Amino acid sequence: MKIVILSGAGISAPSGVATFRDANGLWSGHRVEEVASPEGWRANPSLVLDFYNARRTQLNEVKPNAAHLAIAKWQTRHEVRVVTQNVDDLHERAGSLTVRHLHGRLTEARSSTHSPAYIMDIGYKPIHLGDKCPKGSQLRPNIVWFGEDVPEIIPAAQDVEWADVVIVVGTSLQVYPAAGLTEYARPGAHCVLVDVNPGKVPPGFKVVTASADQGIPRLTAWLDTLQPLT
Repeated sequence: MKIVILSGAGISAPSGVATFRDANGLWSGHRVEEVASPEGWRANPSLVLDFYNARRTQLNEVKPNAAHLAIAKWQTRHEVRVVTQNVDDLHERAGSLTVRHLHGRLTEARSSTHSPAYIMDIGYKPIHLGDKCPKGSQLRPNIVWFGEDVPEIIPAAQDVEWADVVIVVGTSLQVYPAAGLTEYARPGAHCVLVDVNPGKVPPGFKVVTASADQGIPRLTAWLDTLQPLT
């Protein structure tokens, strides 16, 4: 069985990873434009670096939850690809081997001025002003900010077209272009949305009303039969 997972912040929330945006549209007390845009970077790079350094420190303190672990275990019986909007590494730490990050990786830095960008793995270490890539430009988080292109979106659409089963978990399907990926599910694919508080449900999707860490493990037996969900 060929399975693609489209995951968002809700899959990592049970691990204790804070979702960036709260009810007031702020990310940890900051306006999105301040910490997640090229304009914010140019205006105050120290603030942006401090923001992501704090996120990286927090990531080092949490662990994959039952949802991440269940998805990784599915690899023993199925072909599984993960397409995630998350910048954390919890899918990989759980053991998933094929993970596509639409919005970049928190554990990577990249050059700020060179094209193509120089990308390097930094783990959970901070980035400071004055830290430069081998080409001589200031390092910045390897995060796709608002207003920047999403280079992985076309390969992600191809992943969805490839799949027999499409599972959406932990995302409100409000942020484009990622929200449009469900439209690439091929006719006849089995499509499921796992969400504790389902909002927008794509056409043709069945709904499992549960948190990610409870709902995803429930799908393990279903994947062997693809009988109607109850």
